[in-house]
Amino acid sequence: MELRSFSTMDTARLVLYLLGTVTRLVVMAEQESENLSGLSNNPDKDIFAVRENGTTCLMAEFAGRFMIPYDVLALNGIDLITETASVTLPRGAGVEGRCGPNEAELHIFWANNAYIFRLFFVKETRHTKDPNQKESEIWKINKVQLVYDTSETTHFISAYNPGKHTANSHKLSAFVTPGGRSYVCTAQQTLTLLSTDHQKGVTIALSDIHIQPFDIQNDFMFSDSYKCITDQHEQLEETLPLVLGLVLGLIIVITLAIYHFHLKLTAQEPQLPRDRSLYKNM
Repeated sequence: MELRSFSTMDTARLVLYLLGTVTRLVVMAEQESENLSGLSNNPDKDIFAVRENGTTCLMAEFAGRFMIPYDVLALNGIDLITETASVTLPRGAGVEGRCGPNEAELHIFWANNAYIFRLFFVKETRHTKDPNQKESEIWKINKVQLVYDTSETTHFISAYNPGKHTANSHKLSAFVTPGGRSYVCTAQQTLTLLSTDHQKGVTIALSDIHIQPFDIQNDFMFSDSYKCITDQHEQLEETLPLVLGLVLGLIIVITLAIYHFHLKLTAQEPQLPRDRSLYKNM
């Protein structure tokens, strides 16, 4: 009896394992990722898309640059000095992703996996002060990770003790966007990560950004955009002089119109003499 019970438990575990494996394979088969950078007119800009069940569920466009510090042995052969590698996100990078109702991920890799750049997205519900709308949805980036290999000699020249390192963000809340909308930012956005390489600070600069990880309504098309604060300020700075010029011009026109109207009201008609004898002297 004990042997039969043990065999039944093993069979059940095996069935569950096989079901889990099949489920994972089905999910992987239903999700696919594409690099669409060839569609961009900007040679420095990459376009990535993750599709699920034949529909786009995550899209991201941006140009990326990574400033990575690393150690180099000094000329005296004893001391270490810090150099900085400037790595640009190339066109044609590999991409993988995962979509979910409240969480999503985008993984970008290149140079034979010497670099792996990961973005993690989360959707949240927040309470508002508006009595008509007590709750609202937002999405944001809550984690950024960069895995890099200093043994890659194209950017890391004579790196000391080369190897793989991982740089992670800390308590990140970036690109906060209202639910159902895409995030747009032309201005450069900078993120700083802490690396396992002696806690060095890795700087990530993203620009020309357009991202949407949730609630994409149409295939390969972003929803209505939400501009970042920097772009909003720049747009205001560009628009403000024009608005002030129009207001000033309007004030001048109104002033001239009032002045002209005032002259008409105060102008006196020439007085004709009532005594006809005075006409002779005119």
